[in-house]
Amino acid sequence: MGIKEVEEGIWLVSFMDNDLGYIDLEEKTLQPLDNPFGPKLLPM
Repeated sequence: MGIKEVEEGIWLVSFMDNDLGYIDLEEKTLQPLDNPFGPKLLPM
């Protein structure tokens, strides 16, 4: 798990090599990105 400031007050939240979303401290919001761990369907 990692957090890195990418702009003034904007932080990128990551897990391993996957970016999960941005935290905006000024607006007090979390903007999620597409789920890199989404459901995986196996062929039947």
